[in-house]
Amino acid sequence: MFTGIIETVATVADIIHEGSNIHFIIQSPLAVELKVDQSVAHNGVCLTVVSVAEGQYKVTAVAETLGKTNLGTWKKGARINIERALRIGDRLDGHFVQGHVDTTATCTEKQTLEGSWLYRFRFPAQFAPLVIEKGSICINGVSLTAFNVGADELTVTIIPYTHAHTNFDSIEAGSIVNLEFDILGKYLQRKM
Repeated sequence: MFTGIIETVATVADIIHEGSNIHFIIQSPLAVELKVDQSVAHNGVCLTVVSVAEGQYKVTAVAETLGKTNLGTWKKGARINIERALRIGDRLDGHFVQGHVDTTATCTEKQTLEGSWLYRFRFPAQFAPLVIEKGSICINGVSLTAFNVGADELTVTIIPYTHAHTNFDSIEAGSIVNLEFDILGKYLQRKM
């Protein structure tokens, strides 16, 4: 379980293909604090740490994960948002994020405003019931508030702190991002 509050931005140091899996070697200042078998969100995707060495750690993505996320598009040097799992007793500053990305979205617009940035994203229309005006949305692991919600689009605004401390500064029109919809909405939809 995560909150969508990014701790640091890490770098993809290496990519190793093995069968249908991809192993990512991640360079991060948090590596020295990690242990094998910990869950860490990478652009919102929960991945298990499988090894740690010299300021780097390794995680593995399977075909299911690669098919629903933007991990398969990562290149060496890519900057990714990192968040360690929530501990019991921690503050919940964002919203409940599972690290189970539902789909990807495409950035259709980026506007630089006076003191913030506006991003518009298009997502598969079948997920429309899970997005509500002023509801929580997790984009590349970042907890945000959706507005101007349409049948297959939503808008978010990024404050300067988030822009400087996440990989949102590298998102442009055409960029593919990970989306995780609010868990409460998913359970309500299932119940209906």
